[in-house]
Amino acid sequence: MKCAKCGGELPSPPYFRNDECPSCRADLHACVQCLFYSAGSYNQCLENQAERVTDKEKGNLCDWFKPSGKGAATSGKDAAKAAFDSLFKK
Repeated sequence: MKCAKCGGELPSPPYFRNDECPSCRADLHACVQCLFYSAGSYNQCLENQAERVTDKEKGNLCDWFKPSGKGAATSGKDAAKAAFDSLFKK
């Protein structure tokens, strides 16, 4: 499992509302750490029965929370630059 904010290693779930990343102290029971989090979706959540959460990085009490463990997200621009740079490495 990896933190969505810093990419650091996380302890095994379950995560509760006040649990934090040991590296960056980001809340672990937060939308950005959830499997259902999707920036491009309505309410930024793929679970249509979940209540709306305004601050996606703060701990919450959502009953639908499932840890994703994807780690820190890279932007499309960063991913494209990394792919381009890898083409011309010697």
